[in-house]
Amino acid sequence: MKAHNDQHFLIDQHAIERIADLAEVKGRKVLEIGPGNGALTRALLDRGAKVHAIELDGRLCEELAVIFSEELASGQLTLQQGDATRCPIPPFEISVSNLPYSASSKITFRLLDIGFEVAVLMYQTEFADRMVARAGTKDCGRLSIMVQTYAAVQTCFKLPPQSFSPRPEVNSTVVKIFPRDPIFFINDRRLYADVVRALFSHRRKTVRNCLKGSVGSMLPAAWVERVLQELPPEILQSRPEALYLEDFATIANIE
Repeated sequence: MKAHNDQHFLIDQHAIERIADLAEVKGRKVLEIGPGNGALTRALLDRGAKVHAIELDGRLCEELAVIFSEELASGQLTLQQGDATRCPIPPFEISVSNLPYSASSKITFRLLDIGFEVAVLMYQTEFADRMVARAGTKDCGRLSIMVQTYAAVQTCFKLPPQSFSPRPEVNSTVVKIFPRDPIFFINDRRLYADVVRALFSHRRKTVRNCLKGSVGSMLPAAWVERVLQELPPEILQSRPEALYLEDFATIANIE
């Protein structure tokens, strides 16, 4: 099977088995985004998962329909052609996916919005490293804060380019994501997301200047004015990368 649309298919069978074993999938509804050549799909089906696979590429869908004709007929597998960043996604319990790297962020946030028990996802290593970067460190960014606000993330293992065909120019990392309620209360999740986005749009500036610079484009002017009056100076004078999860909640919860 040929790679379409610059996809990189996982060909390391040992890695495929390791990924499939990271979650107990027997008898569970498993969402797989980007099944590609079906290698991981096969491993999940072999473990008794009921898989719903979403593939963007129409030609790959046709090839997968031939390869998995029996599983499709039995209902163990359903195959959907679509863009996982916006197409309908049926109810699922677990996601095991080698995500398309160009859409990793959008798909991750979408999955967290929908909710699940656990996800085993593969990312570009640089992306995975940012996802687990601790709040209050220079590597921390919008992705780190938003994911860690709503989930615990565990790095599992890395894969080199030779595990794929064609070989990508980057390393890959498999992570497990466990959704959970925020550690610190959040009054308005949409406002919280806008605050985090606004602050990291100007991460080299102080919180005060980030908020002022986001008036109108991302944040309401009257609300920013109240925040500037109520926040303690130590937060206003900090840079976003120096803030902790509690600080982001404190800012967003000002009414």
